Amino acid sequence: MNWLTNFVRPKLRALVARKEAPETLWLKCPKCEQMLFMRDWEANQEVCSHCGHHMRQQPLKRLPHLFDEGRYELHPLPRVTVDPLKFRDTKRYDARLKEAQSKAQGTTDALVVASGPIGGRVAVVALLDFGFMGGSMGTAVGEGLVMAANLAVTRKAPLIAFSASGGARMQEGILSLMQLTRTTIAVRKVKEAGLPYIVVLTDPTTGGVSASFAMLGDVHIAEPDAIIGFAGPRVIQDTIRQELPAGFQRSEYLLEHGMVDAVVHRHKLRETLIRLTSLFMDPVVPEDRGLAVAVR
Repeated sequence: MNWLTNFVRPKLRALVARKEAPETLWLKCPKCEQMLFMRDWEANQEVCSHCGHHMRQQPLKRLPHLFDEGRYELHPLPRVTVDPLKFRDTKRYDARLKEAQSKAQGTTDALVVASGPIGGRVAVVALLDFGFMGGSMGTAVGEGLVMAANLAVTRKAPLIAFSASGGARMQEGILSLMQLTRTTIAVRKVKEAGLPYIVVLTDPTTGGVSASFAMLGDVHIAEPDAIIGFAGPRVIQDTIRQELPAGFQRSEYLLEHGMVDAVVHRHKLRETLIRLTSLFMDPVVPEDRGLAVAVR
């Protein structure tokens, strides 16, 4: 009886038991609420195949789609003092950092810096990660952006920034706000070197990041339906006590009002960046004139 109970019966139950599909196999689109097969969604660069909704994408998943043949070099962020203000709310700041790093799959803060060929030309790319403490900008992010700018100048390469942030990191107080100035100066150095600075605005781009390096590009590209602004629409509406226009602070609204230069689907970002860097780096010079005229 023990043999039947302990061995045969569990085997029979395992054979006839209904196997549940793992939760990671499917994903519901937050916009159209259609179910998406996870593997197809990832192959589609995390864009809904039903409604075209662009979901927030981690930098390390975005990089292979930007560089030629997915070849790039990652540059570690400069080391900074951890928790210089000894900040604590419901949890210590250094504990929050460690928790975010454990979920970040190898990145140490909210910025990833990489370089490699895009359209056969070396480019430096700096990408904010909204999944890391809301993409907030502290000293590590500021130092990383400065490093990316210096790298672009040294290599005479375009600098491309992908923004996705809730703003300054409150746990670092005034040290975080100082990064608005530092990143602005870093961008100026790139421009003074005669190199292009291109910004890709993704969802969301708000707060101190939108008040500094995210709005200083020679060209601003936005992904579809991204929220872009300083304060969020709910805060603005509660402050002015007025109904906001439809689509307020979305990419398409900003394009219509001249705040961004183009709204580009994620699938076409790479070819758009190739065209733009070529336009900036290879101006056409007519033989009979000494003036450089970009016509591409």
